[in-house]
Amino acid sequence: MAYRILIVDDSTFFRRRITQILEQDNELEVVGEAKDGLEALAEVKRLKPDVVTMDVEMPVLDGISAVKNIMAMAPVPIIMFSSLTSEGAKATLDALDAGALDFLPKKFEDIALNRQEAVRLLQSRVKALCLKKSALGKSSSSISRPANNEFLLSRPPPKVTTQASQNSRQESSQMTHNYGCLAIGASTGGPVALQKLLTALPANFKTPIIVVQHMPGTFTKAFAKRLNDLCKIQVREAEQGDTLLAGVCYIAPGGKQMSVQGRANSARLIISEAEKFPECVYKPSVDVTFESICDVYAGNVLAVILTGMGADGKEGCRKLKHKGATIWAQDEKSSVVYGMPQAVTVAKIAQHNYDIEQMAGRIKAEMLK
Repeated sequence: MAYRILIVDDSTFFRRRITQILEQDNELEVVGEAKDGLEALAEVKRLKPDVVTMDVEMPVLDGISAVKNIMAMAPVPIIMFSSLTSEGAKATLDALDAGALDFLPKKFEDIALNRQEAVRLLQSRVKALCLKKSALGKSSSSISRPANNEFLLSRPPPKVTTQASQNSRQESSQMTHNYGCLAIGASTGGPVALQKLLTALPANFKTPIIVVQHMPGTFTKAFAKRLNDLCKIQVREAEQGDTLLAGVCYIAPGGKQMSVQGRANSARLIISEAEKFPECVYKPSVDVTFESICDVYAGNVLAVILTGMGADGKEGCRKLKHKGATIWAQDEKSSVVYGMPQAVTVAKIAQHNYDIEQMAGRIKAEMLK
């Protein structure tokens, strides 16, 4: 049976275009359309789709308000379409706060190599979200923050481990680290996961934090600003030549590649045009950044792979682990898409898997002891 898709957009042309693309895949069926957010609410209730594609700007009821209402009424995975502008970035991040799980620019060819790749990208992103419907609930789809703006992680709950982590427990318990940095890679579902994690870190965090999130270039600056407003640590979009400082989080700029160079006590960031790494599908790439981190910090790294499609980060984590680094991954249950975390887990690279609600507490216990 095909997955059922509802398309919400005020443009008849765009609705037709998305329908044609999705229905090229026999596993996807467009079962309904809506031209505004109010119609979307009625159609979600009537059709019970597996995934909703949602425009941001619409008459009667806008996309962000529609997402909030759908997640309160009948939670369903939602992928947003937005413009590649600073205003579009802010609106998309608002939609993710409201409960949407993923996003693509309306001109999704802008983040693909060609039309065929763009079609495959859209189809795969929608199918990945279809698999989340049965497990979706308001607690896993939206960001819930206590009134004091700090997640209650002072007493970490029991950890979730995989067979790989059980096999490596004795090895890792014998290793000691003077951590030089925390490195994080993420893709689909990453913005929400990163916000949950980073808002829980204290201002006196002892190392730099390096984040690679698959995201268009116009989005990363807005994302970094939003995190900086919410977090106790400083968060900024990385710039060429930045010297890595303790307690500062550096977000890799979208559409480019970020590397770390120098020595551990005076490392700096190199931002390169994506064309210098023609073999890399992702811009930025977790593998590119993590492999460079290995050359600077060797094994004194805690690397964390969060939710996301594909396997970006696996080879970078493999190289880091070979040097003695600690590798963790988000668990399947709390991942929007269990692709990147699964890749490092199945390859027996990750020593532990944690629920995203536990991750910050585990990091603090590991790095601030």
